[in-house]
Amino acid sequence: MALPKYNEFYRLVLTVLQDGQSHSMKEVRDSIAQTLQLTEEDLSETLSNGSSVYAGRVGWAKTYLKKAEMIDSPQRGYIAITPAGRSLLASTEPITNAVLAQKCPAFLDFYRPQNTDSTASAQPQASVPDDAPETPQETFERVYTLINNQLADDLLTDILNQSAAFFEHLVVDLMKAMDYGDGFVTKYSGDDGIDGIVHEDKLGFNLIYIQAKRWKPDTTIGKPELQKFAGAMMGPPRVDKGLFITTAKFSPKAKEYANAQHIILVDGEKLTNLMIEHGVGVSTQKTYLIKRIDSDYFSEND
Repeated sequence: MALPKYNEFYRLVLTVLQDGQSHSMKEVRDSIAQTLQLTEEDLSETLSNGSSVYAGRVGWAKTYLKKAEMIDSPQRGYIAITPAGRSLLASTEPITNAVLAQKCPAFLDFYRPQNTDSTASAQPQASVPDDAPETPQETFERVYTLINNQLADDLLTDILNQSAAFFEHLVVDLMKAMDYGDGFVTKYSGDDGIDGIVHEDKLGFNLIYIQAKRWKPDTTIGKPELQKFAGAMMGPPRVDKGLFITTAKFSPKAKEYANAQHIILVDGEKLTNLMIEHGVGVSTQKTYLIKRIDSDYFSEND
């Protein structure tokens, strides 16, 4: 089943706590998972940073309920229902962010975006939307992905506006940035189909041959081009590792052949993603640090 949104966990969290006892977050998550009959596939869903979507949504539900004073944390790592939370649970109305703001005005101060403009006090209080299905972390991940996708499109456009020689140098620079060793671009004529060579070790015992094709993104590279590259890898000197990198895309038969010949394929989409990841052709505009509690710091010494 599709995981509930974080605000759909409000009533579920309060229901677990209705016995009046303090419960650890693991107990709360396990109880809700059992109630919803979540599968291992449901529970294994992660964000791009590897964090659990399920745990994240339950965690944000806990945070919002605590800010609305519907639950309390009597000790580190444990939560319990408050009288206000018990009253809310007993009601039949859906538990939404707007309801939490109505029950606890302090929740609105926490939830709404902070405006440092001096005229903010003259503006009416921001409303609390009920149709916000994402946790703040999920929103950050989505926006971050959108920004990177746009950057990848811009990178591909700029690459296509450069010369083939520039692209070959770019590929070698990318391999260096990925710590594959020193490399160089071969001569532009008589290179026998090899555009670049990377030395995996300082003495050059292990070589990687590179084929770089700066072609239009809608071009499909077929098996014949891979066969030519495989022939060039026969040498001399013969190498066992090859990288075919392009701004275009590969046909299914080309991918099948490359797998059989131990040739790594990098298409336009993967190329730009690698450039962003390893800082080639891009610069950092701003850095955001997302921090969490250091549990070890607050642990009592044994």
